[in-house]
Formats: sequence, C-alpha cells, structure tokens
Amino acid sequence: MTSSLRIQVRPRLVAALLLAALGAGCASMDETQQTTAAGAAMGALGGAVIGSMVHGPRGAWTGAAVGAAAGGGGGYLWSKKMEEQKRAMQQATQGTGVAVTQTPDNLLKIEVPSDVSFQIGRADIEPNFRPVLDRFAQTLAEHPGTAVRVIGHTDRTGSDAINDPLSVSRATSVRSYLGDRGVAPQRIAVDGRGSREPVADNATETGRARNRRVEIFVGEPQVAQAPAPAPTPTPR
Repeated sequence: MTSSLRIQVRPRLVAALLLAALGAGCASMDETQQTTAAGAAMGALGGAVIGSMVHGPRGAWTGAAVGAAAGGGGGYLWSKKMEEQKRAMQQATQGTGVAVTQTPDNLLKIEVPSDVSFQIGRADIEPNFRPVLDRFAQTLAEHPGTAVRVIGHTDRTGSDAINDPLSVSRATSVRSYLGDRGVAPQRIAVDGRGSREPVADNATETGRARNRRVEIFVGEPQVAQAPAPAPTPTPR
C-alpha cells in the first residue's frame, strides 16, 4: 500500500479482531464451523480496513461489524480483481510446489509446503519462499480491499507445547515479512493449528513433510464500503 494511504485502526479493535481469528482455530469445531468462524474473522479485518479508509477510526468499528456479518455468512466476492490475484500468484509459484486455488466460499488459498517455507523446527522464512511472498505483497498492494489470514501447521513430531507456538511463529513470520514490504499488519490475522489438522499420514516422512505447511487465505468481503457512522442526535 502507498505511504499516503494511512489506515487508522485502534489497538483495542485490532486485538479484538485477532482474538476472533484465533478463536476460529478451536479444535472442537467441525469443518463448517471453522470456515464460518474464519470467514467472520477475515470479514471483520476487511471491514475494519475499509471502514477506517473511508471514515477514520470510528468507521473501523462499523466496518468490522459489517464485515464480520458478511464473512460469517460466507459473504465473499470472487471479483475480477480476485481472479487477477489468483492468476498472478499461480504464475509466481509455477514449479515451486505451492498450490494456489479458489475455495468453495470464494477465498483465495495459497498452500505452501515445508520444502519451500520453513526448515524443521524453525520459523525463519526460507530463501525459496521470499520471491513468492514478494509477489504476494505486490498483489495485496494492488487490491487493498482484501483481508488476509495466515495459518501455520506442524507435523506430529514433538509435543503440543512445542508445536502450537511454532505454528503461530511461522504465521507471524509471514505477516512480519509482508509488513516489511508495505502491507498493513492490520489486514493480516495469524493463527497456528499445531499438528491438529494433518493432510497426510504422520507415520511417514513424506506425510510429515506435507503436514508442515503454511496456508494463506485472502478474502474480499461483500462490502463495497463500510456504512457511515450513526448520526449524532442534535441536543435539544
């Protein structure tokens, strides 16, 4: 985003939104509930960003509420801009093993395997991952009305006491990297699922490698702009 576009979101609002995002990772939720909660968190972030851009800090609260309602109901657009971003990321990740797809609820999903993203037991971004994130940061600057959610995963090696914070640290590393390239941190929610959501068998090295991954979701809430703040009654 350009330096002239300053997003004013109050710290308490940001904290509330991040807590909503973390709540979406509750292990007791089924897949539908997780999708709804994730949508609400991303919608709140997107709405806050748009509301702040249009109406300042006060508009961020209204935008967050509208965005959460839209996101919680699966209210995401798959616009021309989203399609352009998907194509740009598919081109940027061609031959890397990174999967770029559209989800059924109109989120752009970027799944980054461990051999591209992080070494075992570490949260430092690998050199192979940097060009992917560089291009991703550019697409986010081109489409400022979207919200982002980064989710870190680990294999089952080690305990939850190790894996849970490691998965969060990996997601946070991605957010920090994007922030250094001009993406407003308020747009990015981070979450860590530890080893709770494997996509392959942890009994094999190949399976464990697939489970060590980072997933990035991008959503465009169905809110062209947040509504104006409620009018203040005139004193009588």
